[in-house]
Amino acid sequence: MKLLDKIFDAVLVIQPQVFEDNRGYFFESFSYQKINEIGLDAKFIQDNESLSTQKGVLRGLHFQNNPFAQGKLIRVIKGSVFDVAVDIRKNSKTYGEHFALELNEENKTMLYIPPGFAHGFVTLRDNTIFNYKCTNYYNKASEDGILWNDKDLNINWGVENPILSEKDENNQLFKNFKSLF
Repeated sequence: MKLLDKIFDAVLVIQPQVFEDNRGYFFESFSYQKINEIGLDAKFIQDNESLSTQKGVLRGLHFQNNPFAQGKLIRVIKGSVFDVAVDIRKNSKTYGEHFALELNEENKTMLYIPPGFAHGFVTLRDNTIFNYKCTNYYNKASEDGILWNDKDLNINWGVENPILSEKDENNQLFKNFKSLF
């Protein structure tokens, strides 16, 4: 594994070493030893996976507050997403800024998004499978979100009419958000 970039002094862009031949490919999608070697010391305790059957499904911007805040090691197994992380650490120099990157089955790039960031993605292809490891368990009482198309965040998702859950349609505006991070 190779650390490609460190964004906002916290979000890690990681590239696994992929071995390809005429049969296909092989790579270690997770190795505790190798993530430690690139500077990530996180204990993952839960894996999550989602299937979005249509292009244009938008999930986010989500996070969990303490004591159930989660770091996430994310990757796309099949398909492609435009992935976004928003800094919600109130004392950060980059509070309210976002980082975005395309993750797909071809580039196999992974992101580590630590606690203190809201996260979301929009699918760029039908039948996209998104997978992530979490550093904490899901807790419904701790979950929260920010409206995906909030004008103050100015995120260009590249989609005009995304397919949203009712929850994501009703997330709060960033200007009304009171960060607990």
